[in-house]
Amino acid sequence: MGATTEAMNLFCEFLRFFDRAAIVTPGDVSDSGQPKLWRLSTVHRVEELKSLVRLLPIWSAGIMLATAGSHNYTFTIMQARTMERHIGPHFQFPPATLSIFSTGAMLVTLAFYDRVFVPLARRVTGLPSGITYFQRMGIGLAISILSVASAALVETKRRGAAARHGLLDEPTAVVPLSVFWLVPQFAVHGIGDAFSSVALMEFLYDQAPESMRSSAVALFWLASAIGNYMGTVLVTVVQRVTRGHGEWLQDNINRGRIDNYYWLVTCIMLLNFGYFLVCFHFYTMKPLEVADHEHDDHDKEYELSSLQRNGGGAANGMV
Repeated sequence: MGATTEAMNLFCEFLRFFDRAAIVTPGDVSDSGQPKLWRLSTVHRVEELKSLVRLLPIWSAGIMLATAGSHNYTFTIMQARTMERHIGPHFQFPPATLSIFSTGAMLVTLAFYDRVFVPLARRVTGLPSGITYFQRMGIGLAISILSVASAALVETKRRGAAARHGLLDEPTAVVPLSVFWLVPQFAVHGIGDAFSSVALMEFLYDQAPESMRSSAVALFWLASAIGNYMGTVLVTVVQRVTRGHGEWLQDNINRGRIDNYYWLVTCIMLLNFGYFLVCFHFYTMKPLEVADHEHDDHDKEYELSSLQRNGGGAANGMV
């Protein structure tokens, strides 16, 4: 573009109590006139912290994505072990490798999104990225709900097949139902992940202060870690609540009600989707001051709703 620009965060009215950290009070300055950095901060650093805190509500909506996907590596494998896994007379499909369908669907979706969907959407919306990263994350959250709902429906079908063949009290018996009934939930989860996870990464990178973008990216992985721990907490709570009352999660999954657990996660995901919409409604893009050094123009104030509301700009080059 010819002109080089520098941007810095402008003063934000949000979280004004943090501003007290930049107010000089007795004892904040040493006898030599140097500020005590553990007691006094610069306005710039305070604004950077406020910008990072502003990300947390939408960031927290991504935690449930990991929670919803955590059962793909536990209960789904237990289900697969009880289903018909033969491919030909001598080969059995390993239950733990079902995750390749999630990874494969995610890779195909990313390629389709970048090469087909974005160019088409760009013609309709006129946005460099086709759709905003908020829209992309919302689509991903909605698809993830369908993934868990499909898991509940498949488990209902598997358990029904076990009941029809008198296998409810034989947890090691093979239910006459193909293991590939589990593929759709993995594939749909991968598609949802391609939308939501990448959009969350773009959002955190684009909206974080430039000097704290590495911390913002770390938040993405922190959300994944917390989500997996939340999955463990949810399983523990369900086991304690349902114990003695038709236990949902037990070693004999034919007698258990994993489908009810999936429906519970589906309901939580719906609430999480509503929470995301509320957070998006109240979120305002970070304001920046851009100084043009090539032309001695006055500094201009922008809000990213006019510059990068589309998920463009710094994060536009990301997949």
